[in-house]
Amino acid sequence: MWRRCAVVFEPADPPRAGRLAFWSPDGGPPPDDLPGDDGELTVAVPDGAGVTVSTVAARRLPVGTALPLLADAGAEADAHPAAAFWSTAADVALHLVARGRLLPGVSPAGLDAWRVGPLDADDVGRIGALGAAMPGWARAVPVPAAGGVRLPEAYPLLRAFLDAVADDLPRDRDADGTAYAGWAPRRVDGLRDWAAEVAAGVRVSLRLEVPGGDPAAGPWQAVVQVHGLADPGLVADVAPVWAGAAAGFDARAPQDVVLAVRRAARVWEPLRRLLSGPVPDRMVLGDDEVAELVDGAARRLAAAGVAVHWPREVERDVSVRALVGAGSGGSGAAGGRVFGAGALLSFDWQVALRGEPLTAAELEVLAAARRPVVRLRDRWVLVAPEVVTRARAGSLPAVAAVDGLAAVLSGSTVVGGEPVEVVADGWLARLRERLATPDSATPDSAVLDGAGLPAGPDAGVAVPAGLTATLRDYQVRGLRWLVRMTSLGLGACLADDMGLGKTVTLIALHLHRQADPATAGPTLVVCPATLLGNWEREVRRFAPGVDVSRFHGPDRSLDAVTDGFVLTTYATMRLDAARLARFGWALVVADEAQHVKNAGSLSARALRMVAGGAGARVALTGTPVENNLDELWAILDWATPGLLGPRTVFRRRWADPVESGDEAAARGLARLVGPFLLRRRKSDPDVVPELPAKTQTDRPVALSVEQVALYEAVVREALARLPDTAGMARRGAVVSLLTALKQICNHPAQYLKEDEPMLAGRSGKLELLDELVDAIVAGGGAVLVFTQYVAMGRLLRRHLRGRGFGCELLHGGTSLPRRQELVDRFQAGAVPVFVLSLKAAGTGLNLTRADHVVHFDRWWNPAVEDQATDRAYRIGQTRPVQVHRLVAEGTVEDRIAAMLSAKRELADAVLHSGAAALTELSDAELAELVVLR
Repeated sequence: MWRRCAVVFEPADPPRAGRLAFWSPDGGPPPDDLPGDDGELTVAVPDGAGVTVSTVAARRLPVGTALPLLADAGAEADAHPAAAFWSTAADVALHLVARGRLLPGVSPAGLDAWRVGPLDADDVGRIGALGAAMPGWARAVPVPAAGGVRLPEAYPLLRAFLDAVADDLPRDRDADGTAYAGWAPRRVDGLRDWAAEVAAGVRVSLRLEVPGGDPAAGPWQAVVQVHGLADPGLVADVAPVWAGAAAGFDARAPQDVVLAVRRAARVWEPLRRLLSGPVPDRMVLGDDEVAELVDGAARRLAAAGVAVHWPREVERDVSVRALVGAGSGGSGAAGGRVFGAGALLSFDWQVALRGEPLTAAELEVLAAARRPVVRLRDRWVLVAPEVVTRARAGSLPAVAAVDGLAAVLSGSTVVGGEPVEVVADGWLARLRERLATPDSATPDSAVLDGAGLPAGPDAGVAVPAGLTATLRDYQVRGLRWLVRMTSLGLGACLADDMGLGKTVTLIALHLHRQADPATAGPTLVVCPATLLGNWEREVRRFAPGVDVSRFHGPDRSLDAVTDGFVLTTYATMRLDAARLARFGWALVVADEAQHVKNAGSLSARALRMVAGGAGARVALTGTPVENNLDELWAILDWATPGLLGPRTVFRRRWADPVESGDEAAARGLARLVGPFLLRRRKSDPDVVPELPAKTQTDRPVALSVEQVALYEAVVREALARLPDTAGMARRGAVVSLLTALKQICNHPAQYLKEDEPMLAGRSGKLELLDELVDAIVAGGGAVLVFTQYVAMGRLLRRHLRGRGFGCELLHGGTSLPRRQELVDRFQAGAVPVFVLSLKAAGTGLNLTRADHVVHFDRWWNPAVEDQATDRAYRIGQTRPVQVHRLVAEGTVEDRIAAMLSAKRELADAVLHSGAAALTELSDAELAELVVLR
């Protein structure tokens, strides 16, 4: 394992040619998992008496090759101290480069070379501390010394490594020989003076002063201070540095000051005035310039390494926030619902000094201010012009109540294109806490006291008497949450894992709402056609006496509907959206809501129309995010319109930052959507006791000789053709290649489309499936076998029946009556093996007779596989469930299995998955993915 190796850096000229040498402290050869060149290395290993010089076998890697390896070595507990050190050094180097801390230079040999810089005080301190901590192992390549050898100095060696990284990363190995751009060394001796001029050896800061000590009277001045880069404690005003009277600064310091001030002036234009005088030491600031500094210029200068130091006697801790809640309770709310259509909330600007809101009188003083400094609470206070403007405005226009709630939950809103902190007051603050803690025992009546609207039911919602089921604890909590959200006029997304009882929870919600005339009425359930029968049976089972009818088929009608459940499909809803929209639904439920994850689809638009006048909306799905955050937006924007804003705004404000790794944005989005999305997994502590164990195993299988020959032939032919294709033709060719390889991995007969094939002995997967089925059936078990290909399903059914096993096949072409007949036969134990098409049977079925699930081939998205597994692993299952995923070794399946495993760990993040992503791979990347190993 290379992390247990000792690592040393060998500098070179130019710096990018430096290499890191890996060698085994125990004297053995370096590990085989390292790319690079083998050779010998003379090392001086520190011991108690000094150093012991020896020659060891080493593998040398260029800096660019070693960086990805070093990136995560420091996090490993068993990493060698030298590997851990250089990993930390790599992190520092990458951080500097990412911040643009790069300067062009000329190496001692006269070659073009980038180096890190300019460095601020924090950078210098961090690098110095790291150099001081360098272990002897990390600098074990000896250098000549009087009377023998010694270890090199730590700090210069560390700086050489940082410069090597800086010299490597900006370059394009395919570029021409242009200096500082291409990889090949270029002689630039004539640029040495220019490079020295560019690299100022100092940094500057601004100290603001008020001569006379009266901020309201005298003009402000900015005094330039000089800081030594090598010594963070070295600081002086420009005047003595210019006169050569400041200890610690050399003769180049004045020139370096001019360069530093010139760079600062690019950030804040007024600093150019310093360059017009004989000495750039100080300048008088107008009120407008002081205001600019307060209003953001100081922040921009600090980001560029130029700190601004304000007078201690002047207070700057003034904040402005949007206050919502007090006195804004649901103006115009419809139907007594706090967040119904037409409900409005108003925002007021709240200005605070050190976190304490200003009084009305203090706000008047602030609003009347004509200078950036005012006297408040016996202190001089610097105030940005924007704060004064908002203090004068007093309030913002009223917004839709749901928009105000979204701002309160996320903690911010956008005003004039800029984010503004939002705080809640009164009943809205209590409601925010209530939504954030759904299991709280605080009754809603206490939460909403003072809102001026009817209170919702309290947290002690009882299971309806008409429900003939015993709800589990987590289902009761889900019911209470749904009652609370719908009673407030808010939508909800119940996103429990498949099999945790979302249907019975929703039936309980319907029964609860019937007890109140204000919420009673018919419930419309929109679901895939395959779930109509399941919904009808569940309603009749758990709510006997409640009417349930289907709005489906050629004779569909709503004439007799007055209450109860009406079931329809997404396809029927699209055809009859206007008719359904005219009916007064008390509740609209979108089951398997991922079917409308594309907000622009016909189904999604029709669902919005149908639910337009509904009393409440609930989305049910086990996978609120399958591929990207736009899907989450589509579901929640249907359930609670306006919560996340328009899709373009949502993407700009939330999705794009979250996808780019912005942790603050991820936390803000979680705060915003958390109250509207109840997500429970089967692994959650309060759910685990309700279910038996589940074991998932990847089962690698070897290809048969025939499969190997077919696989290699298809890869060879496809890769030879790809360079001649482009655009859509290339994408289609890649999809065809991947499909062909997956079919070959299943069975040659599937790929060759043989009519009456001999199946035995030709596929490693089929042989393993035979072994599994033999053992499962012999032990009295039952098994579900999922495949994404109907043709493969037919081959499996024929093969298993030929071996004497009772086996049925369900796919997308199976009629609804036949589908239910097959499910009933399997559940009754008439057959032990059920082969299913993954796409057609991955949702909506209850197949708890099975205690084994076999994924014969892999789908592109792990969430889809999880849904299929949940046909057996769900409430009602009493035995442990074994999941077997068959993977052809060394093939594209093997690599995709690794990718799916990584994606499963990011199930709630953005998942750009599927064959569409793979079609964008380069020819080399595609070859790496598909070539047989």
